[in-house]
Order: sequence, then C-alpha cells, then structure tokens
Amino acid sequence: MSNAKIIENKKTIVAGIKEKFEKAKTVVLVDYRGLTVAEDTELRNQLRKAGVEYAVLKNTMINLATKEMGFDQMAAHLEGPTAVAFGYEDMIAPAKILSDFSKAKKKMTIKCGICDGAYLDQAGVAALANLPSKEVLIAKIMGSMMSSVSKFVYCVEALRKKQAGEE
Repeated sequence: MSNAKIIENKKTIVAGIKEKFEKAKTVVLVDYRGLTVAEDTELRNQLRKAGVEYAVLKNTMINLATKEMGFDQMAAHLEGPTAVAFGYEDMIAPAKILSDFSKAKKKMTIKCGICDGAYLDQAGVAALANLPSKEVLIAKIMGSMMSSVSKFVYCVEALRKKQAGEE
C-alpha cells in the first residue's frame, strides 16, 4: 500500500470516529486492561442491550478526531488501551454501565468522556453515572407536581367551604 493510500485510509478512519463523537449524546473512554474475555463479553452484552456502541479504538485516531472537535484536553487520557462507549439514545447509560462494571470488577478504569458537547473528566463521568434514569426523574417531577396540585386543590376547597359557611 502506498503512503498516499495509508494517509487516505487514516483520514477516513478519523472522519468516522469524529462522526460517532458528534452523533453521540454521551461518549465515555475507558482503560479496559485486565478484563478477561468473559468479562469483556459480559460488558459488551450489557452495553448492547442499552443501545450503546462499544469499540476499541487507536489512541492516535481518537486524538486526531477529538482535536478537530476542540477537545484538546482528551489527549492527556489517551495512553494505554482505550475503549470507547458511544451513547446515542440514553445520555446516562454509557457512564452508568461502565461505572457500575468498573466498581464490580475492579479492573477497568474510566478515563474521561463527553456529554452533550461538554468535556467530562473522570469525576464528571462518575457524577453522570450517579444520576437517576430519565424515567425516574420524570416520575419524581410528576410526583412533585401532583403533590403541589393536590395541596392547591385542598386550599381552594377549604376557601370555598369557608366562604360557603360549611365549616
């Protein structure tokens, strides 16, 4: 293969990685050193069920793609083996699954991530992982709204009874 073809191949790979980073709501980078084949398969299955794409990518290619996007601070985390989880649907799923898995297996470490176009360090990814799911947040909001509405209705009913002399 000629040098021109190799360079063109690399440009295509970088463009593909950049496209995935731009399309994903959340991206989490991990060092997967120490995982057995069985553990890696288990992790991939969990991520797949949640609609998360997981791939092992070359650090140089990730670095080129993220620099083009303005995420220069990611370069410091691109040492050693790197796997990337792309969350296209659920913003929390990649961080939550990887964080829970790394706590359970004590072999994998989270490097950094991107959520909604913002860079996250390791602590930021951990904070994202600790957020409740979208469904739980909606349920909490609805519960709060219903509580407020029922209190308001109770007050209005008490006022109506007082004005009508029904006390």
